[in-house]
Amino acid sequence: MTIATQYISLLTEALQTLDCAKIDTFVSILEEVRQNRNRIYICGNGGSAGNALHIANDFSFGINPNGPTMDIEALPANTSVVTCLANDIGYENIFSYQIKNKGKPGDLLWILSGSGNSDNIVNALNTAKKLGMITIGIVGFDGGLSLKLLDHCIHLPINDMQISEDIQLVVGHIAMKELKHRIQLSEHLEC
Repeated sequence: MTIATQYISLLTEALQTLDCAKIDTFVSILEEVRQNRNRIYICGNGGSAGNALHIANDFSFGINPNGPTMDIEALPANTSVVTCLANDIGYENIFSYQIKNKGKPGDLLWILSGSGNSDNIVNALNTAKKLGMITIGIVGFDGGLSLKLLDHCIHLPINDMQISEDIQLVVGHIAMKELKHRIQLSEHLEC
């Protein structure tokens, strides 16, 4: 079996175990945050940081190209802020510090993590909880500490970082398309 065949097989198995009801719950939460004009903060490390930027982009434009979209910020996006905080107060605080200074009750923190154990992710979740924010996340492996801290979690126990990161984007794309559909439906009903 080639690496490509193995990878496709693992990804297919992972996709088949996705819980569509949990994705629908995610979408409903995101829709409520949007309707209440609260803000979404999304974060992750490495490839998950790249996915956070990708999802923020999709939600900033893709869900409603002709009207109001989501108020969403990818916390790893500003390298000046991230490197300043990492240097001055520690890498484990790069997201929690931003959340502490920007987050408000009713806002949402969306984490993307393979292991769910990164100190900066766990600290961000704890800070968001203290502020009365909603927390959602997509985690792989055994879910780590994040699995216990999240209000709503899509957990796929996959011991493969790349498959975990693929799932993050798949869920993000499904959520974007579903939100776009709901917005178009509500606009159509208003006419």
